[in-house]
Amino acid sequence: MPRYLLATTILAGACAFQAAHAADAGRVIFVAGKATIGDHPATEGGTVAEGEMLVTGNDGYIYVKTVDNGLFILRPGSRARIATYRVDTVHPANTQVKFELLSGVARSKSGEAVKQARQNFRFNTPVAAIGVRGTDFTVFTDDRTSRVAVLTGGVVVSGFAGACRPEGGGPCEGVASRELSAAQRGQLLQVTRGQVAPQLLNGSPLSPDLVSPPRNDEPVAKTDAASNATINAGTPNLEVQKVVALTAANEQQPAKPPVLPAPEVPVAPPTTPVPVPVPVPDPAKPDSGIMWGRWVQFGAYYPKLNLASDADKAELLATNGDYALLRTPGREFVAPNNGSVGFALRDAEAVIYTDYGYGSRTIAPATVSNGALNVDFGNRTFATSFTLLAKNEAIPFQGTGTVGNDGRMYGDEAKGRVGVLNLQGLLSNDKGGIASYIFDGRIDTLRSVNGATYWLRR
Repeated sequence: MPRYLLATTILAGACAFQAAHAADAGRVIFVAGKATIGDHPATEGGTVAEGEMLVTGNDGYIYVKTVDNGLFILRPGSRARIATYRVDTVHPANTQVKFELLSGVARSKSGEAVKQARQNFRFNTPVAAIGVRGTDFTVFTDDRTSRVAVLTGGVVVSGFAGACRPEGGGPCEGVASRELSAAQRGQLLQVTRGQVAPQLLNGSPLSPDLVSPPRNDEPVAKTDAASNATINAGTPNLEVQKVVALTAANEQQPAKPPVLPAPEVPVAPPTTPVPVPVPVPDPAKPDSGIMWGRWVQFGAYYPKLNLASDADKAELLATNGDYALLRTPGREFVAPNNGSVGFALRDAEAVIYTDYGYGSRTIAPATVSNGALNVDFGNRTFATSFTLLAKNEAIPFQGTGTVGNDGRMYGDEAKGRVGVLNLQGLLSNDKGGIASYIFDGRIDTLRSVNGATYWLRR
């Protein structure tokens, strides 16, 4: 055989080997019940190639050991695929990993390669993108809603919007993303279709591990170096034990110093405790509410508010163009120190002004739809978006800003940017949680929008 043909043959064989190796995402180490991979039943010892669909029946489980000794578990009634698992041991920063959970519940425990390239890890659901700050989390999803709980480390979660697209890679980080760590035990992040920023839920019975509990031989999430190497009660799978032991060794923490007995302290004679009065909110006093709407008449567009009389019974907080915002008397809103909450759009008013110059101006009605409003009390920030509908146009708008301790919302300056809102708003505990803001924004060089929105807590 000519030398150049031999070299070509060797090179082609090497490339084929690398491609075959790259296509192997992992190996099945445990199967129970009805479960398939691609078009064949899942079997222990079988490989899982990139892009193959993993499906479990109502009694099915699949445990996959990834090529870098991570663990991917699919629980009953679920569909998922390991879209990409390219590990570069020479240049770890080039590693690319992407999971897709289409429905059901899955658990992902990162392997060594992922820990070295967290910036290139993505876990997609139909409505959310999940990146890792740590190593171990569970996810529930259907076509509309996803919920994420963290067992070890942390995650960053975002709904799909703007630059955060399903086809992207790595975590989506921005004003609308939210983080959750294992220290927030009992909490989870929820993303609903059309919602940009995730909502933090406390003690929800909808946690992935409650919706689809783990088998008794699924590895226990790490709480310290010792517990990470344990398995739940039952007959553990030997290969699963090896994976857990290996990840435990990689995550070994420094030993804690011994706890010394506290020195004896003389006990003071008992004293009679004096009860401290606890202030009790006046149940007869309602929560402060919100008044909002148009206060200026323009042609056939009549005002909703009469500031001359409304200002006598409510506090005027802000005006923006032809719209105003007032706060009614009642119990003051006090912003919590942490957590986040989402609101659903319930009502809105908006008009579009077209300025032709020389005092020539027209006004036309517009509709606000597809709204999202999410407040992060821990960071004292909010993010909102909606679509402005006018004739045959659908114009997206978005805005961000800060939240005061009294529930006032202060929008960031739009500075004339198209599609960005100037806004002022207010949060209230009235009716279980409401919000409103008045706004203006630039559509193009001639047109602008002015209006108000009203929201109910989800």
